Formats: sequence, C-alpha cells, structure tokens
Amino acid sequence: MVNYIKKWNTLRNQLLVVYLLVMFIVLFIVSTITYILVEDLLQGNAEEQIKQTVIESSGRYDSLFEQLNMVTKQVLTNEEVQDALLMESKGEITSFNNRQSLISTTNLIQANADGIYSIELYNKAYQRIIPIDSTVLLDRVDPRWIIRANDQGGQLVWLGEDPLDQNYFLVGRQINLIDDNFRHGGYIIARVNRNYFQLNPNQQNGETDDITILVDEMNEKIVSNYHGEDFEKILETESEKIDINEQEYMLVKETSPLTGWTMYNLSPVNQLTSGISTVQSGILIAGLIGLIIFFISSFFLSTFITKPITRLTKTMRTAGEGVLAHNPVVNSTNEINELNQTYNQLAEETNYLVQMVYEKEIIKNRTELKALQAQIHPHFLFNTLDALYWSLDEKEEEELANVVLAMSELFRYTITKENQDEWVTIKEELDHIERYMKIMRMRFGDRLNWEKDVDPEWLDVKIPKLMVQPFVENAILHGAGNVVGNSHITVTIEKIPHVNRLRIVVADNGPGMSDKKLAEVKKLMEGGMHQQKKHGLALQNVQQRLRMYYESERCREITITSEEGKGTMISFEIPV
Repeated sequence: MVNYIKKWNTLRNQLLVVYLLVMFIVLFIVSTITYILVEDLLQGNAEEQIKQTVIESSGRYDSLFEQLNMVTKQVLTNEEVQDALLMESKGEITSFNNRQSLISTTNLIQANADGIYSIELYNKAYQRIIPIDSTVLLDRVDPRWIIRANDQGGQLVWLGEDPLDQNYFLVGRQINLIDDNFRHGGYIIARVNRNYFQLNPNQQNGETDDITILVDEMNEKIVSNYHGEDFEKILETESEKIDINEQEYMLVKETSPLTGWTMYNLSPVNQLTSGISTVQSGILIAGLIGLIIFFISSFFLSTFITKPITRLTKTMRTAGEGVLAHNPVVNSTNEINELNQTYNQLAEETNYLVQMVYEKEIIKNRTELKALQAQIHPHFLFNTLDALYWSLDEKEEEELANVVLAMSELFRYTITKENQDEWVTIKEELDHIERYMKIMRMRFGDRLNWEKDVDPEWLDVKIPKLMVQPFVENAILHGAGNVVGNSHITVTIEKIPHVNRLRIVVADNGPGMSDKKLAEVKKLMEGGMHQQKKHGLALQNVQQRLRMYYESERCREITITSEEGKGTMISFEIPV
C-alpha cells in the first residue's frame, strides 16, 4: 500500500489533484457568490420598489393630513370666528344667533373638504362655543393634548381616535387672535371619518399578501390590513426581516417628518426570491461542465510542465548552502524562463538586503552609543545649576539663588526624556510660566508684570507641554518688552459657554501690530514665509502641534488680534 502511494506521488499527479481541488473550490466560491449576489439583487430591487411604494403611501397620508391642516386653518382664520373668539377673550359671551352663524360658516367650509365630519370651537377658558352645549374641553380630550397644542403654537396636532366614537379620529390646534397680536384665543377640534385614511383598494381588498400598517407618534394604529396577534412585535422590531405565522417577511418602514406617523410594509420573502431556483439550476449545470473541461486541460498541462520544473527544482536546492546563488538558464517555455529570471532577481535582492541589514545594525549600535553619551549633557547641566544654587545660598545671595533654581526647574521641565509623557496639567504649565517670568524680571525689573485668571476647576485639565509658554515669551520679547514704562501680560483660561472647551488667551499691552504686519505673522505661522524671526517659528510650532494633537476644527487654529498702540491678544481652544 505504501509503495502504491509512493508510485502515484508524482509532481504531475500532485499538480492534477491541486488543479482539480482549486477548480472545485473556485467554482464553489463563484457559484456561491453568484447565487448570493443574484439573491441580494432580487431582494434589493424588490426592497427598493417596496421602499418607493411606502414613501409614496406615506406621502399620500401627508397630503391628506395637509388637507386637514388647510381646512382647519380656513376655519380659524375666518373673520367671523376670529371676532367671536376675540369677544370671548374679553369676557363677552357669544350670543345664540352668533353661534348659529358660526355653525353655518363652519358647515360651509367643511362641506368643501373631504373627510371632516364636524368642527368644534372652544374659547381659551375651555368652554365650547359650537356646537351649542355646555361641554368643556377638558372633558372632551386628554389634558396632555392641550399642553401639546399650546407647545405647538398653532400647528395642527393629531389626537388619535375619538373617545366618543371609534369611527372617527380627532385633530386640533390652538387658535391665535390675529387682531390681538396673535395671542391665544381658543381651540378648534375636527372630527375626521376613519375611512378618510383608508388603504389603497388592492391592499384593502386583500389582492396582495403584503401587510400595511400606519401608526401615529404614540404607536396607535390609524389604519391597517393586519389584525393578527403580532402587531406589537412588528412595531418593536429593529431588523429588516421578521417571522409572522411561520413565514418570513421583509420589513420596510418610513416615518413622515410632517406628521411623525410611521408606515410599516411587510412583504413575504419567498415572493421576492421566487426566481432563484432557476438561477440555482443554471449555476449547477455550468459548474459541472466547467469541472470536466478543467480536468482534461489540467491533465495535459501538468504533464507538459513536469519535466522542466523538476530540472529547475534541482538547481534551486543549491541555495541552501548560504548565500543565494544564481540559477543557471534552462531552455524551456517562457514561463519557466521567467521563473528562472525571477529567482535570480530575488537572489540578488535578498543578498543586497542581507548586506543592508548588517550595515543598519552597525549604524544602529553607533546611534545608541551617541544617544547614551548625549544623556550625560542634561545631567551635567542640572548638577552644575544645583551646585551654583547651593553656593549662592551659602553666600546669602537669595535673589540670585532663586533665579538659578528657577532656571534649573525650567530646564528640567523643558527637556523631555524619551519615556516621559508629553502631556501636562494646566497648573504645571502655569508654574513653568511663573519660573520663566522670574528669570525675565532679571532683565526687565519691576516694570514687567503678569497675572493669571483661571478657575481652579480647570487646573487639572491636560494640555501638551510648552503650549502656552511660547505665547508668553513672544508677548514679552515683541510686545511688553517694547513698551516704555510698565508692561502687563495676562493669561486667561475660561470655559466657553454651552460647549465642552476651554479658551486660553495671552494678552499684552505692547505696541501692537498693523494690519500688514499682522497678515505677515499669520502667513509666517502657516509656513508661507521663511522663518526669519523667533516668534514666527514658535507660533508655527504651536500651530502644528495643535493640528497634530486635536481633531476638532475649533481646537486646531490659533486666533491673533492686534491693534497698534493697544497690544496683541493670541488665543486658542482645547477640549476639556
């Protein structure tokens, strides 16, 4: 048995088996993908058609609702209705004759409108004016509707089913008095026939298996051709498919932005994919024909390429000795010759890459040594400043000692180690500015003043290191430093109302800048000019860091305002 397996374990047979296996897998994958795509295409086209139908149906009900809106608007803007409600708002009771006239007027308007069965008018004290009886609005509808009508400010509001008669729906709205600065004057309620919102004839008569449901904002049914027990299940589902009575349906829903009503349409999935069985048969027959053709082709191809590949394999085995040697040219087909050339190119590039890796390792070792040596310099600087501080402290040179201490702490803050976090708190940044100002007072004396205005609540907010200090430095060197007399610098950190961001502002009372100079600085900050001055380089650096650390557009830009003789203000925003 073992010898029999070894006999058939040839390169040709292996290629043949692999080709057939690959072909089978390819045909299976292609057939599966084709089947899925066709099925999805059929369902997609059907779903798009259903969606369009649902949108048209929803638009039809929007149109019906808009007709009710127009009719009720005609009633409430009627001059006779407005006069009667204006008198009621002033405490005058509408007479019986006037009410009869109002009934005639409203009947005339509703006679030209489809669906409206009757109209009721109430004053702002909830007393009914027409029809003529003593009904109170609070007894007619839920008080929540009155609150909602008041909130809508005159827009038409859907009330749902009439509690007095389920054959009618109610709509209503608040009435505003035109001659009294549109103040609240009362309410109008219209009873609408349920048949006014009936479905299309083919849906109503059961000529289709589709299920159609229309509900209001409170999920109360307005119209439907489905009366099963899964009504609540349909309204609560979030998926595109649902099982009802052991049958799978595709669910499409559309919510109207005008009325807030939601139209549900459920179509049987088996009807949407009724033609898929024909596609299955075609794919199966094509796959079998392709498999037979490929078997014959694979047999001859595997036999044709076996001998030259065997010779090529023997020559490639010499590469196991170490450095990849070039493969000798084999007289064979173009494909084999190209394979030889590809191997030779690969061997050459591999040898080159090995040499490059070796050289890079040497450079890396040298770089690490230089980096280790570079760490000595900050350590030497800190030790030197500490020694100078204690020497001045022993000589009771307190002022100079404090300046040296501030300089040491400033360097420690500025020089960031490789494993040190680039983010600091606002308090740490302000402390760094305080140390910097202490050093600057050695140059400017008492005429240099600064203050910070920040709520303690924001001191622990994280910002990138050295984000504020460059602005303070510019304010001293190019702003306050050019003022004759006292100079003043203010750092303000404030919460922006209604958004979760802080605004950081650095202002000075320096000479300011002209519009031309300000434009040059902004262009310099964006990198549009050569950095000839330090403050332009610092501004550009902070601008680039803001864009690197923050994604929000409001937090990525620096704002500069300046006026000659009044100083300069620079600000930017960060998220809390």
